[in-house]
Amino acid sequence: MNKPLLATLLASIIATTSFAADWPAWGGNATRNQVNDTEKGLPSEWDIETGKNVKWVADLGSQSYGNPVIADGRIYVGTNNEKERNPAIKGDKGVVMCFSEKDGKFLWQAVHDKLDAGRVNDWPLQGICSSPFVDGDRIYYCNNRCELVCADVKALTDKNDGVNDENYTSQLDADVVWRLDMIEDLGVFPHNLATSSPLVYKNLVLVLTGNGVDEGHLNLPSPSSPSFIAVDKMTGEIVWESNIPGKGVLHGQWSSPALGMVNGKPLAVFPGGDGWVYAFHAETGKLVWKFDCNPKDAKWELGGYGTRNNLISTPVITDNVVYIGVGQDPEHGTGIGHFYAIDATKTGDVTQTAALWHVGNKEFGRTMSTPAVKDGLLYHCDLTGYLYCLEAKTGKRVWRHDLQSAVWSSPMLVDGKIYISDEDGDVCVLKQGREKVVLGEMSMGGSVYTTPSPANGVLYIATKSKLYAIGK
Repeated sequence: MNKPLLATLLASIIATTSFAADWPAWGGNATRNQVNDTEKGLPSEWDIETGKNVKWVADLGSQSYGNPVIADGRIYVGTNNEKERNPAIKGDKGVVMCFSEKDGKFLWQAVHDKLDAGRVNDWPLQGICSSPFVDGDRIYYCNNRCELVCADVKALTDKNDGVNDENYTSQLDADVVWRLDMIEDLGVFPHNLATSSPLVYKNLVLVLTGNGVDEGHLNLPSPSSPSFIAVDKMTGEIVWESNIPGKGVLHGQWSSPALGMVNGKPLAVFPGGDGWVYAFHAETGKLVWKFDCNPKDAKWELGGYGTRNNLISTPVITDNVVYIGVGQDPEHGTGIGHFYAIDATKTGDVTQTAALWHVGNKEFGRTMSTPAVKDGLLYHCDLTGYLYCLEAKTGKRVWRHDLQSAVWSSPMLVDGKIYISDEDGDVCVLKQGREKVVLGEMSMGGSVYTTPSPANGVLYIATKSKLYAIGK
């Protein structure tokens, strides 16, 4: 090969790889803003039947709600045990599967038995809904047993680090470094399932415990147990905890925390099960401010008939603003929602002073989605299936697109495009910006409750039962 051609090829390789990066957490990082400014050249169309722009596909369980995260050549996805990777492990389990980023080869799995209490604490077949946070050679996630787990990314292929009481110990099984049993050690009562996706900040792991009501929905068994905790990432020991909102929990707590720097201080934002959003100093656990995301006259009513909502979506914090929308268990159906932009620089009860803008009532429905903010625009979905583009500073609607299906996932902004998936199993691709332009809509062959995850030139999409690697 001649030198000029070799130099051209090397320059091309360097230019391509310089754009690539991992996606090691739900939302990519602690702010949870669903924006990836790194990846380029992702496809606007693909076909899972013909294989066009499909690099590989891997089997998951029968129900998968954990968003794919990608780090150091490995992909982690929460699912169940309906697709048995180890024939010796039978029955309903919570599972985190690990695959090779290169070719989708199955590497190992973390398997967790169901809780004896059944669906009140550990809903059948839901698997693990938490998205791991990858930090160096460790992953952190919440399992179906309401345990915060730290595991080795290499599983049991090298040595057994940390605890030595794993139930499953083949070379295909997880190496648990430590686990915090939030039921046994903290008295937490998870309603239906613990689902929070942890975040790591310095030496801390921050997570919601999932504390909620009992099966009858009229009693909170553990009002004094913490709802939000920070633990030492090396040991799993509690560093600080908060039992806010105490008796105020309406149903369950299934959201995840976000973190951003505000006035030079690390602000950890927790969506409470009472419909309030709380901001703590991440290192000390001191409450900085709180904001009620429901109108004063909103009333909670069992079964979702009331107008008071809880917080299921994950907040986003960027440029000293917290963005969050209210919602309920999707089994409660659609209803009146509210979405807020909150000034994160204030202190105290800021309900009356910190709302930069609000949309709701007939203009915005209940939501489970997390927004994406970029270039002065905010993109968000409600459960009914409308994708909104709003001005980030004012909340003024720029455009709206009807996806014609319920949406549990969140819009992902990458490569000048918006990727959004829905319950009918379609992924819609739109052009990012003030003009609504639909670039394509692809069927994934099954419901998609997760958000597409971009990493290293590939878009990873988990349907209920498959993991797809989409790339040119």
